[in-house]
Amino acid sequence: MITVSKLNSLGETKIQYQGEMVERLTNGVIILAFWQHPIKDLGYTCFEPGDRFQEYYYTDRWFNIFDISTDSGKRKGWYCNIAEPAFIHDDHIEQIDLLLDVWVDPVGTPLLLDEDEFDADTTLTDEQRQGARQGLHDLLQMIAAQVDPFSYKPLAEEQINIL
Repeated sequence: MITVSKLNSLGETKIQYQGEMVERLTNGVIILAFWQHPIKDLGYTCFEPGDRFQEYYYTDRWFNIFDISTDSGKRKGWYCNIAEPAFIHDDHIEQIDLLLDVWVDPVGTPLLLDEDEFDADTTLTDEQRQGARQGLHDLLQMIAAQVDPFSYKPLAEEQINIL
């Protein structure tokens, strides 16, 4: 098990939860976590108990990516946090959230979120703002190019039956 700590721009813990290490990358990790809270309706999607979050954390990118699916394996979409590069340790991950988020629906359409919060926040440094803008730019390029983990191709009929 690995503990994930999402920190605010001042380094204070906002959220903490556990997941299971799936894969170690040269520049990060992939973990698996499950939504264990009540239903959270965000308008554009809904997180429900049992939803599966395959989470990608990078030490050299200003974002993370959550590939989200139902407990039966149907993809809901990708939730991406613009954040400082992650600090990855053997038993925990720390990442400073920079307020901007991007939701990507199952067919690859991105929706920029919380831009007003980002613009209004007075605690972000110039370096954090510059990193966030670069991270958003890089992330949107990955989404447009359908670079892993963004795969919008529908599952083949036989793959659906396996799920």
